[in-house]
Amino acid sequence: MKIIFSLLEKFRHIPLIKRILFFAAILGPGFITGSVDNDAGGITTYSVAGALYGYELIWTLIPCFIALVIVQEMNLRMGIHTGKGLADLIRENFGVKFTFFLFFGLFIADIGNTATEFAGVAGSLQIFGISKYISVPLTALGVWFLVTKGNYKITERIFLLFSFCLLSYVVSAILAKPHWAEIGAAVIKPNIHFEKDYILLVLGIIGTTIAPWMQFYMQSAVIERGTKPDEYKYALADVIVGCVATVVVAFFIMVSCAATLHQNGVVITEAKDAAMALRPFAGDLASEVFAFGLFIASVFSATILPLATSFYICQAFGFEAGIDKRVEEAPQFYTLFATIMAIGVAIILIPNAPLIGITIWAQIINALLLPLVLISMVMMVNNKDIMGEHVNNRFQNIVAWSTTGIIVLLSLTLVVLPVVSRFVRL
Repeated sequence: MKIIFSLLEKFRHIPLIKRILFFAAILGPGFITGSVDNDAGGITTYSVAGALYGYELIWTLIPCFIALVIVQEMNLRMGIHTGKGLADLIRENFGVKFTFFLFFGLFIADIGNTATEFAGVAGSLQIFGISKYISVPLTALGVWFLVTKGNYKITERIFLLFSFCLLSYVVSAILAKPHWAEIGAAVIKPNIHFEKDYILLVLGIIGTTIAPWMQFYMQSAVIERGTKPDEYKYALADVIVGCVATVVVAFFIMVSCAATLHQNGVVITEAKDAAMALRPFAGDLASEVFAFGLFIASVFSATILPLATSFYICQAFGFEAGIDKRVEEAPQFYTLFATIMAIGVAIILIPNAPLIGITIWAQIINALLLPLVLISMVMMVNNKDIMGEHVNNRFQNIVAWSTTGIIVLLSLTLVVLPVVSRFVRL
């Protein structure tokens, strides 16, 4: 945070418009990664949390924010000082077998995540009367055109525009007229339940807020952007702004659903249900703004998620990868990208596909695989042979290892709870 305060002090005497333009100029991989984290799967998870438990799960966003900043900063530092992607480093330091099994699990989870993004596209536009058999294929074609015909700079600018559009959820939450005193009380004195559904949602929130794919995309984007070591403090500001954006948007999604759906006992099964259910309680505008945010988030993430997956698989196994490369220069990269999108689209076009199950379990798989990714990261970022003098300090290690330990503990609790419950009944 000292770096952020020094930057603010440095530009304190510069006119406001110039300060805004400067900070807009430094926004990039960190802000994009943080914003795309609020994808259709994340919106569904936060919406379900708000609808089921009201304001009771908002407290989880505070530790998630701290952990997210620490983890994303480690990605940034590794990318800048090694010039290699996270997948590349994992393969070099932990071997091909570990890399294969880890990435196979992540690949399955990311297919589920990508299907969820196209479900978000379908659901958000159905609210405006557009069939999913039109919206999903057209969106997929648009995403393919953007990735294959654009370059990194153009794509990054479009992604930044999408990121700012996600602030529409602030409007939706304010229109829902929440009880701010109750929100404050829920954050200060959280009411924690030791029951399966509650823990599943906590795991889902962690899994979507600190998703494994984010770590791979972040580091790859830093390298593709060509960020240099002397630009570290500006890149860190970008990361922190992105983490703030992640948590702020998540907060307002949970607030809007808690203030309306939970108060009226409405049960939802996917993100579009939240948008539609808002209408009788918060008005047409709140519903349509929520749907607009869902559409933007879904298109945004339907682009980033297959890209991130293609990046880390190609890096891990030595194939060429990158948006700036032509299709013939990186055939494996673009084949993977097209395959993941095609499977995601196919799943969504199946009538009565279990979208809520796909969504929630994709986030839970993320949370279960996240410790393996974090353990790999922390071990490498503390290795002086890899990082030189840029290894973690004590505070960073405490947060990183604590985050990993908590996720492992929650995962074990999910296994132990059913056994304990059965024993108690006996």
